Amino acid sequence: MCPTAATLDAPAHQAPPRAIARPPGLAPEVAFEPRSADGLRVSEETYWKEYYLESDIHYEWNNGRLEEKPVSDYGTFLVYGWFVELLRYFLRTRPIARMVALEMGFRLKLPTGTVIRKPDFGVVCNTNPQPLLPLDASYHGVFDLCIEALSDLERRGSERDTVTKKAEYAAGGVPEYYILHREPERQAFFTRAAAGLYVPIVPDDGIIRSRVLPGLQFRLTDLLTQPEPKAMVRDPVYADFVLPEWREAEQRAEAQTRARREAEARAETEAQARQGAEQRATAEAQARGVAEQRAETEARGRRQAEQELAQLRAQFAGRRPES
Repeated sequence: MCPTAATLDAPAHQAPPRAIARPPGLAPEVAFEPRSADGLRVSEETYWKEYYLESDIHYEWNNGRLEEKPVSDYGTFLVYGWFVELLRYFLRTRPIARMVALEMGFRLKLPTGTVIRKPDFGVVCNTNPQPLLPLDASYHGVFDLCIEALSDLERRGSERDTVTKKAEYAAGGVPEYYILHREPERQAFFTRAAAGLYVPIVPDDGIIRSRVLPGLQFRLTDLLTQPEPKAMVRDPVYADFVLPEWREAEQRAEAQTRARREAEARAETEAQARQGAEQRATAEAQARGVAEQRAETEARGRRQAEQELAQLRAQFAGRRPES
């Protein structure tokens, strides 16, 4: 299903009408939508030539019959868009696969017949025996991961994703299949067991982990809250692959800040040590000066005492009594 916006003009207390929006001013009686060939029986050759690249309506081919791809509401589109962006971050960090979201179809030869499906999103791992080539307008192998944004505008559209395509993708050998929707209870995540059937991927503490893309993981609740990348950078669930260069840049900046602060602290310590040394040197110089002054005073005292003693001796010698 190619997600698209539904009209959201209804009052807040009413559910928005599930209808295709018409341009303003268009007369109600004028049909704006192209005529659908849904259900028309055509050959596979005719499908590839005339309907595969249809621009107004996207068709899949189910064993000789055209099936129009339904659209999803805006809430589901937001879930789908957030997940696709998450996968882009993952594959930029770990380029182990290629992805397409351009209505690219692939052919499945099944026991019940041949179908041509256009998943809303497809992933081809680098280990897939059929590489996804730059000029491919359809994929000639089997996707490793298919993602559908569930449309519940019509019951048949919902059943096609949850029942028909689930069985076809499993039988065709698609290793993983995800169904996205704005309501958590309608989301589903499957992995293909050895018996060729899908089994649910069991969340680990609320976290889904892909087997096809090792390292890809996400919280189920985040499909609804859709956190911004700046919050995911520090989240341990996403930190390894969502903008790791941001975290590395922050870590480098923090390391530089720590190094600068440590250098400033060392410089301050050295300055204090120098100041202490200068103060000690000044104190020692002052002490030497005081000692020198004391020594000088003592020397003058000694000289003066010696002079006085000499004078006394001279006087005593001059007054020697007669015999």
